[in-house]
Amino acid sequence: MTELLHERLRNAADALTGEPVALSHLADVHGHAARGTLLVLLSAPCVLPVPGVGNVLGLGLVLMALAMWRGQASHELPSRVAGWQMPAHWAQRVLGLLARFYSLASRLSRERWLHLVDGPQGWLAPKVGLMGALIFLPIPFGNVLPALALSLLGLGLVFRDGLAVMASFLAGGAAVAYTAGLAMLAWHWGIGPLMEWLRF
Repeated sequence: MTELLHERLRNAADALTGEPVALSHLADVHGHAARGTLLVLLSAPCVLPVPGVGNVLGLGLVLMALAMWRGQASHELPSRVAGWQMPAHWAQRVLGLLARFYSLASRLSRERWLHLVDGPQGWLAPKVGLMGALIFLPIPFGNVLPALALSLLGLGLVFRDGLAVMASFLAGGAAVAYTAGLAMLAWHWGIGPLMEWLRF
């Protein structure tokens, strides 16, 4: 199944013409986009320096989290981002990245620690929403860790691999720590002194 998926993504990349590619097309080539594959689709491209991708996909992840929170279907792309288009050469890179991602994951992942995958998942919507918000924010290199966290989470759900889910929590914690550290530095070196100056 996974082998067919990464082969399908490579074939889809080779078949692209020079026309811009809608995000909905990238979802369609995955076949039935279950929650895990959709998380990978929306998060993995954020590690690439594609202009605007963090804003669009970060918003898509936040909307997906809201759907999860409300108990609505979360296995389809939010309509607000499905029509977003990227240049064909970037779409080829995204599909190639996803193909390599699934190919590597199929060698390393297996069913384990199933209580993290099959148990109660009340934490899922807040985690996806928080990581999506961090991806959306214009933070230097701020996309990488939350995108990695959600990609690992998606793989964990696809392969029912609790170890990948646990790694996702670690990456998510590192993403929050990185963002908090930058915020403290910004306050210490910029915002705080500015507010002190404005008082006088």
